[in-house]
Order: sequence, then C-alpha cells, then structure tokens
Amino acid sequence: MEKTKRIAMIAHDNRKKDLIEWVEWNWEILQDHQIICTGTTGRLVEEALSLNMKGKTSRKPEITKLKSGPLGGDQQMGALITEGKIDIVIFLWDPMHAQPHDVDVKALLRIAVLYNVPTACNRSTADFMISSELFNEPYQQTLKDYEDYINRKLED
Repeated sequence: MEKTKRIAMIAHDNRKKDLIEWVEWNWEILQDHQIICTGTTGRLVEEALSLNMKGKTSRKPEITKLKSGPLGGDQQMGALITEGKIDIVIFLWDPMHAQPHDVDVKALLRIAVLYNVPTACNRSTADFMISSELFNEPYQQTLKDYEDYINRKLED
C-alpha cells in the first residue's frame, strides 16, 4: 500500500447522506488520495468535493466511478480488491433494509476480508481509519496464504 491510498466508497441509498456528510467533513484529508465509488455514490461524492473545494487552492482527488451496485458495481469493486487496486473500503451499508443485491454485498465484504483490506462499515470506523498514523504512510498488509486450503479442496 503506497502513501497515496486508493479508497473505495460505497453507500446504500439510506446511507448516502451519511457518506456525503463524512466526505464533506474530511475533504481536506481525502484530497491527497484516489477515490473509487460505485454508481450514484460516485456522482454525489464528486459533487460534494467540488462544492467544498470551490475557490480553494487544494487539488481535487481523482474519482473513478463504477457501475451502480445492483448493476454490477459491487462486483467490479470486488474485482479491483482481488487485483490489489483497493487499499481501503468505506462501505456504509444499511443493516435495516434488505437489498435486492444482498448476495453481491456479502461477496464484496467477504473479498475485502479475504484480501485483508481495512474496511469501515460505519462512520466511526471510517474516522478511526483516516486518523490513524498508518493512513498517510506506506503500509504492507499481511495476506494469508490460502494455498493449503485450495490444495485440500482439490484433493477432496
């Protein structure tokens, strides 16, 4: 993980407002990093950053927008994680409402854990992550070797 982090941002509809408020509060920290978002979340994050940075000499962060979550954006994000192209996941999901793509959501969270990617599912955890000393430094995360597991499954 380099000093400049590649931050995935995903938010379910009922949590988009929370994520945008968090982005607006933390825009000065986020400006030095790359942001990758699913669908509508990306458009809202881009708008929030543009408004907060208007007239300021700060540089605008690079924002990549994927497809909407239900249209494959969660799977695209999962693929980026497996390719080592995501350093941090901020996924404000809605625990009170079932999503039509719950299977994709679970798969994305599983991949983030499997690849040992720091993941925040609420604002407090996101705050702790970006305020950590490790956030602005290169960091080498440890990846579990699943080779034995795969080989055992092939033998079964």
